[in-house]
Amino acid sequence: MNYGISVLFRAIPLLMALFCFGYGAFVLGMGTDPARYVAGPVVMSLGMICIALFATAATIIRQIIHTYNTVAKYALPVLGYLAALLTFIYGWEYFSEAPTAGHFVAGHVICGVAFITACVATTATSSTRFTLIPANSDATGHDTPPQAFSAIQGNILIAVAALLALTAWIWTIWLLAKSDVHNAYYIAGHVMAGISCICTSLVALVATIVRQIRNSYSHPERKWWPAVVLAMGTLGILWGLLVTTEHNPAKSSIGYIMIGLGLVCYSISSKVILLAAIWRNIFKLANRIPLIPVFTALACLFLSAFLFEMAGMHEAYFVPARVLAGLGGICFTLFSIVSILESGTSKG
Repeated sequence: MNYGISVLFRAIPLLMALFCFGYGAFVLGMGTDPARYVAGPVVMSLGMICIALFATAATIIRQIIHTYNTVAKYALPVLGYLAALLTFIYGWEYFSEAPTAGHFVAGHVICGVAFITACVATTATSSTRFTLIPANSDATGHDTPPQAFSAIQGNILIAVAALLALTAWIWTIWLLAKSDVHNAYYIAGHVMAGISCICTSLVALVATIVRQIRNSYSHPERKWWPAVVLAMGTLGILWGLLVTTEHNPAKSSIGYIMIGLGLVCYSISSKVILLAAIWRNIFKLANRIPLIPVFTALACLFLSAFLFEMAGMHEAYFVPARVLAGLGGICFTLFSIVSILESGTSKG
């Protein structure tokens, strides 16, 4: 990877973060529709995921182009976790400061986005010894390199991501259990379910990275971890399609956000599939795998365009149309990450 391409791949997450921040602020500040108080802050929060993805991209690229140093080793993961913490605080304050249903939904969703951001920051942390992956892939044994994470460190990284995913699922169940109290619980609960699918997918990614760095990645795992991510993506999309059959547009419109979150899971699958495919193997189609997040980004943006038209018929589609545009930005950012992985690990 030459320096110019490395700059481009690091710029993409920052540009998508700028898009989410700018577009979210634009939605929040323009017009009179109360739904902007939901769509605007949620889209802005998606930019924090892009910041954490930038930390991951920079962590890997600096190792590939040999500019990695001690400051970057610690500063980049801290940047990701700081973004997650600020997002969670903002989300918590947002639904605490006002009793409206819109603030309740947006606040809970933003807290969910903080969980995703923290999981991505954990991915950045687990990637701090990324160069061991291609080295271990070329080896024949299963001895753990002395520079790799210790067993305790590796288990802690996987446990952090798993704990975040478990917390998101528990929060989802709590919200859905109160669906009969108010529609806000139903809406927030279903979006949180899609967020939980993404967090679970990121657990698979962290586990794949950690175990390949430790040279303990087994042959069955080449199928298990990709299957987990694809299952989460399929669950999110099918669940979303089921929700779209609701007769109440206020509820059915949320199904489209779940579909978008499922597409993000498929984008994450490209990273897990790539790492599995190239492990001790020459995979000639490795450079085609980055097309997966490109297709999912386009799917989100095309679906967003249709929802913009539907919003003209019913205001319930105002929020999903804007959120899906932000999710398209997340998917395109993941294109950058998987391209970096392909450049750093592919053998042919």
